[in-house]
This record gives sequence, structure tokens and C-alpha cells, in this order.
Amino acid sequence: MWEFIQKHWRDGIEILVLAFCLYLIYRSFRATRGAQILVGLGFILVALALVTQLFEFEVIGWLITRSAAVLAFALLVIFQPELRNALARLGSSQIFSFSSKRRLAFVERLADAVVILSKKRIGALIAIQRDISLKEQLDTGVLLDAHFSSELAMSVFFPKSPLHDGGMIIADDRVAGAACVFPVTEKEMQDRSTGLRHRAAIGLTERTDAIAIVVSEETGSISISENGQIYRNLTEKQFRDRISEIFFSAPTSHETETNERLDSQDPVSPSGDRDMVSD
Repeated sequence: MWEFIQKHWRDGIEILVLAFCLYLIYRSFRATRGAQILVGLGFILVALALVTQLFEFEVIGWLITRSAAVLAFALLVIFQPELRNALARLGSSQIFSFSSKRRLAFVERLADAVVILSKKRIGALIAIQRDISLKEQLDTGVLLDAHFSSELAMSVFFPKSPLHDGGMIIADDRVAGAACVFPVTEKEMQDRSTGLRHRAAIGLTERTDAIAIVVSEETGSISISENGQIYRNLTEKQFRDRISEIFFSAPTSHETETNERLDSQDPVSPSGDRDMVSD
């Protein structure tokens, strides 16, 4: 037994490394369209390899071997969005650049504004930029460069306002723009009734390290999206605690909380919502 371990310990480590890498790939691509493509390609390759070995098909075996390079290039093209997002997050420290004193004042103003919007049931979508620039999304909206306040937030997201149809982007503690278009997630949602505001919040946080806050127009519920996950139906205290944790604590994983909070979804208005970014 000891001799076997001495002879094959490298193989065991190699298997563990490969298993860990496969697990990371699964976590990165699960619930995406790319995952379905990957599963399909993997099934086809395994089936062809088994058939080739079983019946000793030399031509098919030769084709599989020679097409490996082409397949690797094809996978890079297919998974380009996921790879880009992963590399962007790898270089992101997710630390806000402005001082702790300014952060504290901003967090209080932000929390107060969101709570007011929630109580008045004014739908809102707010993105807070971190390390990864949101210039691409900012270029789709109206530039503001204004001091953030609850009054400004209510004016922007008031249903009759020309700027309410879209998302607000905050860089540092200032409003960089409003009426911005955010990318909608391609992730398969458990609840098909999830509206465009929530899907846009998830989509933006999948592609960047931004924080997205959503206020439902129908129910007034508050949601926070981070790292492609959404935490829904937060109480006022939960929202204040979570936003403070984001600004003053190191980033942590909240997958368990996410799975629990995704159970309840905002109802969709029977009459529909024609907004560019709706609930």
C-alpha cells in the first residue's frame, strides 16, 4: 500500500487539481446558455471517443485528434463573454476609492433614498460603480455629474420624468448619469415572472463588479444584485446592513442567502410595463 502511494501520489494530486478546475468551470458557467453548449459538446466527444475505442474506427479517431486545436479555438469564441467576465473580476479589488467619511455619508443618503422610493413605490434601478468602469452603459444614457440625494433620486425615477426609463449610474459618491441601458442577463431564471429591472441588475453585475439596487414599482420591495446574484425582498434593516457591509467590509460569498431569497419574486403587473427597464 505504501509503495503504491509512493508511486502514484502525483497522479492523485493531478486528479484533485483537475477535479477542482472542473468544479470552478461548472460554478462559472452553470445556469448560462454556454453551459448547455458545453454539456452538448462534452456528450458528443465522449460518445465519439467510446465508439472509436470500441470499434477501432481509425478515421474518426484521427479526425478527433486533429480537430482538437480547432475545438479549443471554438470554445474560446463560444465562451468569450464568460471568460471576459472572469478575467475582469480577477483583476478587480472591489474597493471604493473615496474616503471612509465620504462613504459613510453616501451610504446614509443612499439608504434613505432607496427607503423613500420603496415606501412611495417608485420603481428604480441604481448601479454603483466599483473598479470596472461602467462607461459603456453610461454612454447609452444622459450624463449628469450631480451630487446624489433622495430628492434627485425621486426626481429621476418619478414615473413622468424623462429620465425614469432606465438605470442610474453612481461613480464614487456622485451621479454620473441616468436613463442608462443595462445588459439583461441570459441566465435561466427559476421564476419566469422576474421583471426587466431585476434581470438588468443581474446582467450588469454578471459583467462587472458593480452593485445594482432595484426598487419594485408594483410592491416597493428592495433588492440588491452583486456578482450576478440577486437578494430580493429585503427589509429596511436588511438593506441598510447589507449596503453598509458592501461599502465597509471585504467582499464575501452569499450563495446560500441567494438561494433562499430567490424563492419569492415580485408579481408582474397584469397590464404590463412598457418601460425600457421595468420591474
